[in-house]
Amino acid sequence: MTADDDRERLTRLEILVTEHEKTVEELSGQIAEQWKVIEAMRRRLDALTDRFLVLEEQTAPDVPVTKPPHY
Repeated sequence: MTADDDRERLTRLEILVTEHEKTVEELSGQIAEQWKVIEAMRRRLDALTDRFLVLEEQTAPDVPVTKPPHY
């Protein structure tokens, strides 16, 4: 290998590393955005679950405590 070959190889590697760094930064940003969406959805799910439980309690008929007929 000549010095020119080494420089060309080094330049290609530097370009590749730069492209990979850019990709990693983009993916990291996407993950951060998705995490925000997941957290918002989790909060909504918790709120809806609480609301559902309250509604279920309000609409559930009061079951009288009685002895079965065979007693």
